[in-house]
Amino acid sequence: MKKEKVVYLDNNATTKVAEEVVCEMQPFFTELYGNPSSMHYFGGRVQEYLDIARLRVANLLGAKPEEIIFTSCGTESDSTAILSAIKANPEKKHIITTSVEHPGVLNVCKYLESSKSYKITYLSVDKEGRINLDELKGAINEHTAIISIMWANNETGVIFPVEEAAKIAASRNILFHTDAVQATGKIPIDLKNSKIDMLSISGHKIHAPKGIGALYIKKGTMFSPFLLGGHQEKGRRAGTENVPYIVGLGMAAELAEKNLKKENSYVKKLRDKLEKGIIKTIENVRVNGGGAERLPNSLNISFEYVEGESILIFLSEKGICASSGSACTSGSLDPSHVLLAMRVPLTFAHGSIRFSFSVYNTEEDVDAVIKELPEIIKKLRVISPFAEGKPLFGEECSVEHKH
Repeated sequence: MKKEKVVYLDNNATTKVAEEVVCEMQPFFTELYGNPSSMHYFGGRVQEYLDIARLRVANLLGAKPEEIIFTSCGTESDSTAILSAIKANPEKKHIITTSVEHPGVLNVCKYLESSKSYKITYLSVDKEGRINLDELKGAINEHTAIISIMWANNETGVIFPVEEAAKIAASRNILFHTDAVQATGKIPIDLKNSKIDMLSISGHKIHAPKGIGALYIKKGTMFSPFLLGGHQEKGRRAGTENVPYIVGLGMAAELAEKNLKKENSYVKKLRDKLEKGIIKTIENVRVNGGGAERLPNSLNISFEYVEGESILIFLSEKGICASSGSACTSGSLDPSHVLLAMRVPLTFAHGSIRFSFSVYNTEEDVDAVIKELPEIIKKLRVISPFAEGKPLFGEECSVEHKH
């Protein structure tokens, strides 16, 4: 049934394209359609707008424009960074990452592990989803080619100490990459004095269209292109530039820079209101990563003995959009690899929901969830074959959210 209003709380999956971004892009479909690689004036004019977009992205990251290349998405940026590092160090066959990375990193590592004789170390996380830097130090050896650690987890919002991890990598002369797809635009990033060598971002997480991303490559970093062909992006990424989308990403980056304070005040206020409202009105819930530093927009919460997919279906019928984890793994019925790594009991892991906000959300959105969700959970628990006569907390779960 079509709803008059959609309450969209799945912004870690994708975001609404900002009106300012759409407006900025439009001329490049019908008026400024020249190829920026062309020698004539018409194409040259377009190149100027690519330069502006590159500067805007660089400003958001505290980088230099020449350190930014445009890609098709965050996943391409991740693949480019990791594969470039191993090409630059062909004699090194060891990679370090975490057990809770996005599939854009995990699946590259698994491919290399299975078909190219690479050894991968997957750093563990504690019950709040945090990594241990001492484990990282102990995992490094003379064969380590690259360390890739996400800046913030896409499911829980837990923020990782990537600056400290990058310093550890630099002290051992090892390349360091971070998937900052979720962190960009939500928390400050300043790469001016950072030891980070490569960083991935994705446009559709910051109100640009799907199908555009960028990769930061620190000046002086050994680099081998992923896509071969023409001379575009100064030989670092072949293929005719996706001009309208690059321009859109540039505008989105500028808006994200302006909205950083709003992300950490207004958006966080909405997230916290929803979290407190759920805990107050529903028993036996668990905030995953609630004891760690998190992105201001992310709430991952589990409801014991209830299937997350069922919750999402009932919410969707009420016009409320959320998710059960990563959009890139949502087709699977298996429990989230992130929650399993955090040792969340299966009775909770299966009932996990992720709510993720943006600057376009309102208090009315939060009120709608708090109004509808308690009754949904109540109905599902009544019909659950597992809840009857069984304890509602697993041994591994803390009780600070039990009511």
